[in-house]
Amino acid sequence: MLTYNQAYYELVNKLRSLYDEREATAIAHEVLQFITGLDKIRRLMDKNLQLTESQQVQFDSMLAALLKCKPLQYVLGHAWFMNREYMVNEQVLIPRPETEELVQWIIDEWKNEKTTFSILDIGTGSGCIPISLKLALPTANISSWDVSSGAINVAKENAKALGASIEFSELDFLQESEWAKLGTYDIIVSNPPYITISEKDDLHSNVTDYEPSLALFVSNSDPLQFYKAIAQFGLYHLNPGGDIYCELHRDYAEKAKNLFEERGYKNVEMRKDIHGNWRMLKAG
Repeated sequence: MLTYNQAYYELVNKLRSLYDEREATAIAHEVLQFITGLDKIRRLMDKNLQLTESQQVQFDSMLAALLKCKPLQYVLGHAWFMNREYMVNEQVLIPRPETEELVQWIIDEWKNEKTTFSILDIGTGSGCIPISLKLALPTANISSWDVSSGAINVAKENAKALGASIEFSELDFLQESEWAKLGTYDIIVSNPPYITISEKDDLHSNVTDYEPSLALFVSNSDPLQFYKAIAQFGLYHLNPGGDIYCELHRDYAEKAKNLFEERGYKNVEMRKDIHGNWRMLKAG
């Protein structure tokens, strides 16, 4: 059996073929904390302790998966979003920090609302957006849709684990014939698919080989497909005084803004993310 120290260096040395030094060491520490239940300091103090037989088996399995470019979050079975742990698997996108900024924008603008209001989340994935909103905005009634039954199942499990009451439904938002069955909302929020197929070769294989294509990609000919649908839907399903919030592709941000303005939205605002890219939009 490997010692804690040996296991750490084996992980780092082998992961260097896929990641830079900083990321390789970060992944190694997370894997070993998951396996041993001990933080970095405790493992350093006990660096010559050996993994148990079951821990060694788990180590070998996780290392093999990581060397096939499987994302760490899928290997561990969880990801963090706004300081909460979410179950994730290959049915859902791994939550990103940029999406936290979009959610925080909504929370900041609606946190003082004391009366009941309604939110629709389009494309729920892991459920991180609606769950975070419900826990921060308890007077909100939240509905959340996704075209993937697998994603809906994951979102329901996360909502149950985190104590968030949300109505989840399997629905293909691009089917406009479904819209007539739906109500009206004070907030519509979405992190829709926005990466064009032509960009696929620019992405790391841990994204393209494992994360769900349905939640990532749109055709080269219509990169704003989902924004067009959201803007059109909002014309009839956004309550007066309500707002639409969307995550954006930085390369199509200005076009998305123009799209909403062309459809009659008067107050359209964009914001930059922590990296200085235009990545968020609000339209009312």
